[in-house]
Amino acid sequence: MAQVKLNRFMILMLFGGTVFGGNIQMRPFTMDWRDNADSLVDVSFLLDIPAGKDGYISTSNGHLVKPNGERFRIWGINFTGASCFPSKEDAPKVAEHLARFGINCVRFHFLDSNWSASVFVKGRDDTRALDEQQLDRWDYFVAELKKRGIYTNINLNVGRNYRKGDGVKDYEYLGLAKVVNYFDSRVQELHREYAEQLLTHYNPYTKSQYRHEPAVATIELVNENSIVEAWMADRLIGRNTGQQRGTWIDITPYYTAQLTEKYNVWLTGRLSLSQLKELRDMAGVGADELVPRLTRNHFAKAPKKRFHLEATFYMELEHDYFTMMYDFLKKNLGVKPLIAGTSDHGHSKSGYPLLTSTSQMDIVDGHVYWQHPSYGTDPKTKRRTFSIKNTPMVDDPFNSTVVQLSRSAVAGKPYTVSETNHPFPSEYACEGIGILAAYAAFHDWDGIYLYTFEHKNPKEWVSKMPGHFDIRPDPVKMCNIAACAAMFLRGDVRPALETSRRSYSIEQVREGIRLPYSERTYFTPGFSLEIPLRHATQIDGFDEAYGQHAKSGRSSPTVSDTGELAWYHSEKKKAFVTVETEKSQALIGFLKGCDRKLKNLYAAVENKFCSIILTSLDGRAVSNSERLLLVVTARSANSGMIWNEKRNTLSNWGSAPTVIEPVEGEVVLRGLESAHRVEMIPLDGAGKPLADSVSYLAKRGDFTLSIGARPTTWYLIRIHR
Repeated sequence: MAQVKLNRFMILMLFGGTVFGGNIQMRPFTMDWRDNADSLVDVSFLLDIPAGKDGYISTSNGHLVKPNGERFRIWGINFTGASCFPSKEDAPKVAEHLARFGINCVRFHFLDSNWSASVFVKGRDDTRALDEQQLDRWDYFVAELKKRGIYTNINLNVGRNYRKGDGVKDYEYLGLAKVVNYFDSRVQELHREYAEQLLTHYNPYTKSQYRHEPAVATIELVNENSIVEAWMADRLIGRNTGQQRGTWIDITPYYTAQLTEKYNVWLTGRLSLSQLKELRDMAGVGADELVPRLTRNHFAKAPKKRFHLEATFYMELEHDYFTMMYDFLKKNLGVKPLIAGTSDHGHSKSGYPLLTSTSQMDIVDGHVYWQHPSYGTDPKTKRRTFSIKNTPMVDDPFNSTVVQLSRSAVAGKPYTVSETNHPFPSEYACEGIGILAAYAAFHDWDGIYLYTFEHKNPKEWVSKMPGHFDIRPDPVKMCNIAACAAMFLRGDVRPALETSRRSYSIEQVREGIRLPYSERTYFTPGFSLEIPLRHATQIDGFDEAYGQHAKSGRSSPTVSDTGELAWYHSEKKKAFVTVETEKSQALIGFLKGCDRKLKNLYAAVENKFCSIILTSLDGRAVSNSERLLLVVTARSANSGMIWNEKRNTLSNWGSAPTVIEPVEGEVVLRGLESAHRVEMIPLDGAGKPLADSVSYLAKRGDFTLSIGARPTTWYLIRIHR
């Protein structure tokens, strides 16, 4: 008896079963990426084979299009660091696995990293030579992806750490050298050199250079990099971190001085002598002194003229950099794929100054994470620590990833989201992919890339979540990817009937830099954050300001103007989201006791929080489909993973294998036309039968399916008529 009590206690401590799933215990469940043969779930039919077969992806009427003019949507994923360079044995298996889950584009991230496998030759004192062996592995992987209809997104500058031989001042203190690329000529020269080396590299397996490869959908110039944002965050003053001698935040005193000098040269060319004197008087400096740059604690009291001048300077630095790089790629190198500048990624601050520049590129892009981990150092052990809020997004609709991302879409430009995730170990991660896929389709965005499939080389992949962002081993996220690929790529959710349009004057954009945090995430006073859940929303431009924004109350449910999406929320914190289309339907959130019945779907489950997604696999409406995919997910974890008492960090990450909280209860299929029998097959991590199928007969026209007897996250359903 003592042993039984200990086991129950451990279950509570490890996974909190009594909190989330009653008596439901976490059970082992492993995703198998090597065995892609004979899977019962394969949505690769959504992909065009090979990628780029008819030519380049282009833009038309503000969207990505194929050469024949048809819409092209990206259901993508990131590969980071060493994962970008699989062996020639593993590359075909990885590509096949991605295609089976409906992934049609890979964003190659940190190709230039110093902490992982890289395209730069190791052992040299510079980063100016590319490693031929690494390039060969990457080339082969890109070719294997192309064969299966999977496009490539190339990131040019993400994690480059400069070395002594690069000729970059203070290289050893710059980290990723963000910000300095906007004003330092040597760093810009090295950016251009690397871009030319990589994009003119000939891939012997695709038989083309990357600049002329139609299977390359997008090229991104820099990752999450904005000098305006750095100014807002006080990261342009060369502070020493205090952790060790000579360690600086972003820029060193050398670059601080260089930036101030450039600012004063810019002022001299912009202002008359009398205007310069007026500015020096505002700054309290003499005629022979440089005008100092503002820091964040000066923003509120800074005279409007002085503040706006400096904001204009930084915005022009960004604009000039993106224009220079775009022209270099397009005119000098003859690059054919589309180009994105960088992402709007800091939603605690205004993103509009950056968007004035990046919206001049071919594609506008955004990043967001639901409750990104916060990092620190344990003062006793000196080990890196993390914490997360670990609360559900459904309870916070107006700060959701949907609302945050929606601020960045610009009329006339394709909009993609190249990074997003509900980072592990969030206990509510099952909500993320389904909700975002549905609302992204509703907003008619052009692409979603989840971050990230993996960081490590496939030789090191095990059935364990190794970090906050790795999706490959996660049964919850991977199975939702397959279901939502169908939902998003097919366009099951109709685009909004109405688009709420916004426009800003340049003065408003500059003034928005110093708006208070309370104005997040839109930094548009008077704009209701309920609007993005009811309608699409876009920025019309940055030439003039619109008048008052339409008022919108926060009623529950908040229903999309198409009637297909509904977000139920209340002060009781028991929210949920419904998706109700002809081909895909979903119930996501606090579903225990939820009596919401959709056209073809109803659920009575024992789990407090879960996601249930039903989608057609044959392109027909659910009501007359012959094959359905049912994805039912709750929590995932590592074996032996231990939370702290507050459930905001882990005391122990645990080990392999991954475990899931099976969703238990009943799912009712309704309105299946002329159906007399339903056959349901629980699936394992390779999409193969986990047990014998179970048949169900109709009762009063409905089919009541029992789920949870076998621990799984997905089922194949065959309809017999």
